[in-house]
This record gives sequence, structure tokens and C-alpha cells, in this order.
Amino acid sequence: MSRSSHIPVHIHACVRAAVVAALVAPLAACSSSAPSGGLAAEATPSPDDLPVTVSVTPTGQRIPAGEPVRVTVSGGRLTSVTVTDAEGHRLAGKAAADGRSWVSDRKAVPGTAYEVTAATRSAGGTARSARAGFTTAPADKVNKVDWRPGTGTTVGVAQPVSLVFDHPVKNRAEVEKQLKVTTSNDTEGSWGWMRDWSGRDRVDWRPRTYWKPGTEVTLKAELNGTDSGADGGWFVRDYTTAFTIGDRQVVEVDLDRHRLALVRNGETVRRIPVSGGTPGGDKRSWRGTAVLMAKEGTINMNSETVGLADAYDKMVDHSMRLTWSGMYAHAAPWNARHLGRANRSSGCIGMSDADAAWFYGQVRPGDPFEITGKDTKGVVAPGNGFGAWNLSWTAWQEMSALR
Repeated sequence: MSRSSHIPVHIHACVRAAVVAALVAPLAACSSSAPSGGLAAEATPSPDDLPVTVSVTPTGQRIPAGEPVRVTVSGGRLTSVTVTDAEGHRLAGKAAADGRSWVSDRKAVPGTAYEVTAATRSAGGTARSARAGFTTAPADKVNKVDWRPGTGTTVGVAQPVSLVFDHPVKNRAEVEKQLKVTTSNDTEGSWGWMRDWSGRDRVDWRPRTYWKPGTEVTLKAELNGTDSGADGGWFVRDYTTAFTIGDRQVVEVDLDRHRLALVRNGETVRRIPVSGGTPGGDKRSWRGTAVLMAKEGTINMNSETVGLADAYDKMVDHSMRLTWSGMYAHAAPWNARHLGRANRSSGCIGMSDADAAWFYGQVRPGDPFEITGKDTKGVVAPGNGFGAWNLSWTAWQEMSALR
């Protein structure tokens, strides 16, 4: 895409006039020699005043989006700049210390009409105002975002901020610059890019260590007007979410001893006998840190959906998802004789109905499950649920597009 060039406009002293032109239509100035598409001026001139030149970029109709609005002036100073769209929304911006330029904080977004009003004061003290308009071309493709956690939720200490994109994101650095995480206690954290289990591009923000309980977190994804890059399309809206961190709850799962312990704020609340994945094949469990993604209640579990042929097809109570690949913690009464004694599940962490009902009521999404065991399939990958905690802090930082 080529960037539109700016058109300077000279505002000459003339008789008092008020010229108002329709947005984006050629604008008339006080002189008939003013360029088409320039600025209309309202002036209270002094006969000895020198002309003031005001330039606005971009200019024109259906110009490419994704650039900030810039206003420059020579022969005087800017006293104010207002940029509004057709719905009256403003683009905020900042003027340079010398008053000779102004740049919007945000970029012009696709498919939008803008009007720019610049108030100036000449070297001789004459106040003037000028107007111009431009439109941006509509987006030929729109990229959307699915994000977690939802606003207003209380989550566990391992919950990342996670954004999954509908289309590829090639301009990762540009997108990451628009993502702002703020916390009530200045928590240190970093973004990391990965391929989600669904195959889509994804970026997560995790703290250096588990969140401190009570932390208030806000994400502002100011993506409107940002180009994803080739095959990705434009973002045409902003996203925001705010959530709170609950108690420090860690679920310690020891597959070799066939038990788990719920540890809350440093105190062991309860130990539960469990049975993990069957050793020696595809039915083994994952190890490392998995994060409780969702409490799904009673669901149908079909082994064919996770590549285990026709091993099972049943309704399962108190189901708590740990990975996208199908590892859950749940009630497994059919496996009662192995609970606390042997790993004989198809990869999940099973427990009795009574224990599962109690445990389901205690945990929340974002709680970490720290799983140990000798015979497992390996460590949970970052994109398979929320496996970012299985990377060192240094390795995680290297997954940022801004490193």
C-alpha cells in the first residue's frame, strides 16, 4: 500500500470569510488558487501578517488506513487540533513542544470518514482555523480475537491473558505494541507468541511467577486500525477485559503415588486418591504444569476425538479441562479399584464421585496442576491449554515479538 502524500495549504490574508465545505469534498480557501482537497480557513488577518501554511496527512478519499493523522504548520503555531469521525468520536493526539506539529495517538481505522480542524496563531498574532477531511478505504478482510479470561471473573494464580486470532498475524510486533496489561501491584510479565492447538496464531501474557492473590488485572488491546499483515486482515475494534486473582491454590498431582493434594495459601486442604494415565503407550498422562481451563460439568467423552480409537464413549461427571488435547480431572467410579493404587485411565486424572464433587466445588479456572510422574507422554506444550509455565522465564521472554 502506498502512503498518501500531504497537500500544503497557504492561508492568505483576505476579507473576513467563513467557508465550510462538505467532508472530503474539495475545500475552498480564501484564495481561488488554493489546491483541491486542502484546508478551508476562517481568519481575522492583520495586513502585515505573513501567510500560515498548514498541512494535513493523510488526505484524499479511500486512502489506506493504519497511519496516524499528522498536522504541521509553518509561519505560526498550532493552538489546537481536533480530529473526529462521522460518529463524533475523537482521535486524541499530542502537539510538539514548539507548536509546529501534532500527531494522533491512534491510527486512522478502515472504512472511516474523518474531519480535521486546526486552530493556528500566526507570527503576527492573527488567529485562524482550518478544516480538511479524508476517508479511509474499507478493510478487505477483518481479523477478530477470542480472549481469556472473561471480564469480571476471579481466576487462579496461573491464569494467563490469552488472545487467539481468527486469521494469521504476520505483523506480530505491531500487534504486540497495541496490547497493554496493567496490574494493581506492577506485576512483571511478558507476551509470548505460539500456535494454538486449533492451529491459529495466539499470544499469551504470563507473569514471571504465579500471580499474587488479590491482584487486579486489566487488558486493553487497542487494535482498531492495526494491520495483521499478509492474509490476516485488519482489526476494526478494540478489546478489553478485567479480572481478579483469587486464592493461591495449587493442585499437586503425584502420579507415582497415585494421589493429588489441594494446597491453598500454603496449607494442604485435602489429599485425594487418583488414577492417572496407563503407562507405556498413548494413554499416558501429561506431566509438568497444566492450568485448569474450564469446569465443564457432565460431558460426553469419546476416545475417537483424541485419537484413541473406540476405547470409551461415556458421560463423565465433574469434568475439569486441563488441556486441549483431552486431559481432564474428573469422576471415574468405573475405575474405583485402581484409585490410589495404579494408573489405569486413558490419560485423565480420575477420582471417586464423592471426591470429584468436593474437588470440583473448590477449584477455579486458572489454578495450576503441578503433575509429576515417571511414565508420562511428556511436558504440556504452551499451546496445549495454558502450558506456558513449563518454560523458563528467559525462554518465555524470547517468545515475545518485541525481544
